[in-house]
Amino acid sequence: MDNKEVVLLKKALERQKKARQQAERILEAKSKELYDVSHHLREANSKLENLLSEKSSELDGVFINIIDPYVVMDLQFNVINMNRSAKEFLGFDHTTKVVNLSQFIHPDYLSYTNESMRSMMEVGTLSNYRAKLILNDGIKKFVQINASLIYDKNHKPIAAQGIIRDITSEHEVKKLVSEQKKQLDIIVENSPLGIILAKDGIIIKANNTFVDMLGYREDELKNISLKAISEPDNDFCEHDQINLMHAGKLDKFTTVLKFIKKDGSNFMAKTRMTAILDNEVKTDYQVAMIEDISKELDADRKLKASENRLAVLISNLQTGVLLEDEDGKIALTNQMFCNLFNIEQTPNQLIGNDCVESEEHNKKFFKNSEKFVTRIEEILTKRETVLSDELEMIDGRILERDYIPINNDGDYKGHLWAYHDVTISKNYRKNLEAQREKYSSIIANMNLGIVEVDNQDIIQMVNHSFCQMSGFDEDELLGQVLSKIIIFKKNEFFLEKNIRRLKGESDSYEVEVFNKQRNIKHWLVSGAPRYNDTGAVIGSIGIHLDITDQKELELQKEKLVSELENSNQGLQEYAHIVSHDLKSPLRSISALATWLYEDYRDVLNEGGKQNLELMQEKVASMDKLIHGILEYSTANSSELDDSKVDLNTVISDIGETIYIPEHVKLVVPKTLPTIVADRIKMHQVFQNIIGNAVVHIEREKGLVEVLFEDLDDQWQFTISDNGVGIPEEYHKKIFDIFQSIGNNERSTGIGLSIVKKIVDRYSGTVWVDSIVGEGTQFHFTIKKNEI
Repeated sequence: MDNKEVVLLKKALERQKKARQQAERILEAKSKELYDVSHHLREANSKLENLLSEKSSELDGVFINIIDPYVVMDLQFNVINMNRSAKEFLGFDHTTKVVNLSQFIHPDYLSYTNESMRSMMEVGTLSNYRAKLILNDGIKKFVQINASLIYDKNHKPIAAQGIIRDITSEHEVKKLVSEQKKQLDIIVENSPLGIILAKDGIIIKANNTFVDMLGYREDELKNISLKAISEPDNDFCEHDQINLMHAGKLDKFTTVLKFIKKDGSNFMAKTRMTAILDNEVKTDYQVAMIEDISKELDADRKLKASENRLAVLISNLQTGVLLEDEDGKIALTNQMFCNLFNIEQTPNQLIGNDCVESEEHNKKFFKNSEKFVTRIEEILTKRETVLSDELEMIDGRILERDYIPINNDGDYKGHLWAYHDVTISKNYRKNLEAQREKYSSIIANMNLGIVEVDNQDIIQMVNHSFCQMSGFDEDELLGQVLSKIIIFKKNEFFLEKNIRRLKGESDSYEVEVFNKQRNIKHWLVSGAPRYNDTGAVIGSIGIHLDITDQKELELQKEKLVSELENSNQGLQEYAHIVSHDLKSPLRSISALATWLYEDYRDVLNEGGKQNLELMQEKVASMDKLIHGILEYSTANSSELDDSKVDLNTVISDIGETIYIPEHVKLVVPKTLPTIVADRIKMHQVFQNIIGNAVVHIEREKGLVEVLFEDLDDQWQFTISDNGVGIPEEYHKKIFDIFQSIGNNERSTGIGLSIVKKIVDRYSGTVWVDSIVGEGTQFHFTIKKNEI
């Protein structure tokens, strides 16, 4: 917390203090007034008792001299009489109209008023009753009322009298003081600094931050002196400063204290103590703000240690280092820098020197001295990092220079120059470049396994890739006969290839080999003869590519294709059996049932007739099931005949061909698009979903809607119904073959599985959203196609 915040807190406390004093003075004055008014009430009570019974207008003469509003009312709150102050305050004259005082009471105070009235009826008086009134024009006033009952000669209460005091201003002052105190408490309790209020060095109040810092409870800190929980960090004791503050010689001070926590540990804190003066300019209280700086001090110590390590490191670097500050002065350098430029002074003696003078001294060592200076000026102007700036010196040495600007939160703080003598490495790179061309072909093929053998098939050289492919280390291969250490599945084939290479022939081929772990591998080998300077064949070079993974994939593909062909063949044979061998017996059974019914219907009883009808229904169900299996088997195998399909026509045809109960309506709210697809397949998709929907609606008015959305590269269709719904556990199962819900005998459990197969063929997806008892929405997407 800075000094500005301290000033604000002091001003807030001072305002609170003055407001409290003002409120106390107001309360004292009003208390005196209440005492006087009560005295008047007691004197007037006996007179009013007689005057009320006589209903005399002489009542005004009794209390006309009362300054505060004075009112007499009956026990139903109706005004009997009032003085001039009451008329002016309440804004009405009781002589011109009948007024009930309850109409002025704010609704929030009605219950309290009734309770106060009952209390007055019991004890005879009402003291310090406070309420909120709503006067004419909506003006709201806070009042305090002192009242008493008026009795007749038989000591029976007949009315009440009271004096009204306007306390609106007092209420607003209290509210303002309360709000200011609340704001100040919020500021103090949410401050990141520890804040304590002390009197004569004894803590009387501490905020949560300070409580958390020390690990005490707030009540444990009260009445503890600062001296008991802190130690000074310097020779001038902080307690002496507090004594000076008590004597009025010191308004504020800042020091560093070591605070002792409850658990015995400690932390260092920057402490700012400020005196709060009373009206006589004497020290009344002290406010202390405590900021934990333990981490900062620890960071400073680490930073200094790091700076020391860095200085030692820089001084021993084999790189010349020159650090300049923002003013162009040398802040740090090392011995290597002095050695590079033949500087006789030590690095410490150079600190503080002007860098421009250093440039003038050093430029004579470079071939192009003027360019050396102008280049520095150019770099300093841009203030951008420069690496490996090459410089040639007169003595033949080559230096590389790095420039690194130093910024702290966007503020430029200087820069670092680093000089490297790269003469040796530069010459080495030139020699290395001369050898690069010789091995360029090898480097280009380093991802392939390379092996060189002589005419006796003895390995002369292998690269890393060949070692990885074979599983052998380089030491295990060099000097060994290749055909003996690398086992080929067809060794005679490989020997034949070696013989052909000795004759100067090159070729490529596939071989199967066993690696070191005796795992079979497939290699693609490109072999060529190796010649000496005279052109004689001295061996051969083989370049090897491991194609084992590709080979295994090819074999898996061939196996899968073969299995798929066998599966398709079996499926076609099964479909043939279903369509011919199963349907024929069904037709015979249906015919026999029909004949039995026609020939013996006069003989058969009602049960026999029902059994024959049941047999016909089961035959029909079996026929439908066989037809569904045929459609399912051909859903993803038959050839698609894509053309433009008007889906509005498709839905219309479906509505005329399938069974739709009378209470169900099939609706297309918005004209459906014309898509490119197989008309028969689309008819199957929509018919299976719509047919499934219309038979599962039990409401009096059933509704099935066909909706769609254009999703750029797909069409999304939705068939929505208000049927019985589908439990969530069946949302995925229903698309599997022979899966259906309930006991509906019309369902084969195949229709939705056919839908999924067709949708899959059009790169789409199908899913269902449903709530049991509310309805179901089947969604599916179809990829857009063009003819």
